[in-house]
Amino acid sequence: MRHKEITKLKLACRLLALVCAAALVCAAADGDWPQFRGPSGSGVGNGTHTPVEWDAVKGTNILWTAEIPGLANSSPVVWGDRIFVTTAISSDPKQAFRTGLYGDTDSAADRSPHQWKVFALDKKTGKVLWEQLAYQGVPKTKRHPKSSQASPTPVTDGKVVVAYFGSEGLVAYSVEGKLLWKKDLGLQNAGWFFDPDSEWGAASSPVIYKNTVIVQCDRQKDSFVAAFDLKDGKEIWRTARAEIPAWGTPTLVPGNGKTELVTNATKAIRGYDADTGKELWTLGPNSEIACTTPVSANGLIFVSAGYPPVQPIYAIKIGSTGDLTLKDGKDSSDAIAWSKKSGGVYLPSPIVYGDHLYTVNNNGVMVAYEAKTGNRVYQQRVGTGVSFVASPIAAAGKLYAANEDGDVFVIKAGAQYELLAKNPIGEPILATPALAGDLLLVRGMKHLFAIAEAEKK
Repeated sequence: MRHKEITKLKLACRLLALVCAAALVCAAADGDWPQFRGPSGSGVGNGTHTPVEWDAVKGTNILWTAEIPGLANSSPVVWGDRIFVTTAISSDPKQAFRTGLYGDTDSAADRSPHQWKVFALDKKTGKVLWEQLAYQGVPKTKRHPKSSQASPTPVTDGKVVVAYFGSEGLVAYSVEGKLLWKKDLGLQNAGWFFDPDSEWGAASSPVIYKNTVIVQCDRQKDSFVAAFDLKDGKEIWRTARAEIPAWGTPTLVPGNGKTELVTNATKAIRGYDADTGKELWTLGPNSEIACTTPVSANGLIFVSAGYPPVQPIYAIKIGSTGDLTLKDGKDSSDAIAWSKKSGGVYLPSPIVYGDHLYTVNNNGVMVAYEAKTGNRVYQQRVGTGVSFVASPIAAAGKLYAANEDGDVFVIKAGAQYELLAKNPIGEPILATPALAGDLLLVRGMKHLFAIAEAEKK
């Protein structure tokens, strides 16, 4: 009798985990892309005929182009017939990104008054449906030459749109553009911890869990992760973090009766109970600077970081607890399916698509691994050594990787590298693209491009 009860309990827990997973990724069934890197932060869309070839300069397979004022690294998000984007508009028209492969720690000269805005666009036409001014004034912190004053991507559940502007606050609107609430989270002075004057700007994007929005705020001191009520901005829970500045977006991972909130940062990779903020597990060592977003698939959580000398990749089993740090000389354990001491990537986040984990480094070197085992399948340079900042996304058997020069590479997914196309946008790309069904959205320095192949008759 006891055995039957235990079996029933296990089945119930598994069913609950599946229900939670479905709730977290339900937007994907409708072709929505609700947050940074889409449903559950996976980077994977559900389109079946996503574009392969286009040319924004010539207008080939470009459905529409919308000019977005200002400068931003934030990605577009999509729900239903609406696209939401954020931007920071400087009064200095010369503000721009400094692209290329370089390692400067200095901040950009970006001290002119700004306007921080949220836009809603019609998905079919690119027409601006509404715009709202969230904040205006001189930026409270400086930014990196590759960053912007609007780098975090907004998040939506189809009812509320939440934008995080770092030191300029957290703000929520209805999808119709009505201001719901604002929250000042304090000075988010994220930058080089050896020199506090080198400020690089916030980049971690908010995520929505149930009726809350969660933000990871890693800064020079008093770092924290916190959840706020979507309805009114009331703080639900806050957990202090013994962390220094980091820039990765947290990832929600359902399983084993609870949802884990996984964060990537310098002193430790951590998992929290998303309902309470209680720390569940920690893992190190990690890179001195952590920028990438964790991704989950096949019962594992993949975390990568690429700032030398520590450049790990970890495949963590969902539901682990305690200190997961591996013993000397070990690359796996009861909690770690596999790991690598080198090979982690710095800025573009990894992606799991099909049976493979793909990473793209800043210099365009792509590596494919067997996701379950960590065995390397191939290594191939994409392009000709130009810098990559945007994270790869995937759908319909294809991977999309955008470089700073404004080229988007379309690569066939699988165990062998095959470049399908190289497509120009005509302006620098630092924002991660988005997918809404078969519609590809690419944000350049000045425009948002909607790309779709013509229907075959």
